[in-house]
Amino acid sequence: MDTAFLITGFVTLFVIMDPIGLTPIFVALTQGMSPAKRRKIALRACMLAGLLLSLFALFGEAVLGFVGISMAAFRIAGGILLFLTALDMLFQRRTKRREDQAEEEDHSDDPSVFPLAMPLIAGPGSIATIILLAGQQPGLLGLAMVLGIMLAVLLIALVLFMSSGLLERALGKTGINVVTRLLGMLLAALSVQFVLDGLKAFGFAG
Repeated sequence: MDTAFLITGFVTLFVIMDPIGLTPIFVALTQGMSPAKRRKIALRACMLAGLLLSLFALFGEAVLGFVGISMAAFRIAGGILLFLTALDMLFQRRTKRREDQAEEEDHSDDPSVFPLAMPLIAGPGSIATIILLAGQQPGLLGLAMVLGIMLAVLLIALVLFMSSGLLERALGKTGINVVTRLLGMLLAALSVQFVLDGLKAFGFAG
């Protein structure tokens, strides 16, 4: 069991999925709903996102191979994508874009599939991260570790969604902005590491 991989993988996926930043958006999407309905929507959204990410963990690398993309190339591309996401987090553009995505859908009915499950929870960044992590640890044990990391992050997201009102009151908008910026800094460093790993695989970095 690679403890370093588990820790790095968990931090990367947690930062890119950003359950803390998603919580206020979940509150806005479920405004005026009963606690029971909120719980059902939170559970359904996390389950659907988990199913989608699991499919990419299982078949993502095979799809890349089919279209002729190496894991090293995908690592570099994924690292750049995550770095752009980190910049958005640092300058608060990501929160604004998520809010715009949430407003595009009439969420008076059920926002669990769109926009919650996709693209807010299982967005391009989360999908790229899952494929990158699965590529780093091939084999059944590696797949089990990646799926375990994903389930742990989704479980945290579910708990935060269930207690969204309390968290929003405790942190406030300023607190959530501060946490988002700190996570953005961490993601920037992790994304550079992905790019360096990809370059190393090509022989460009020592």
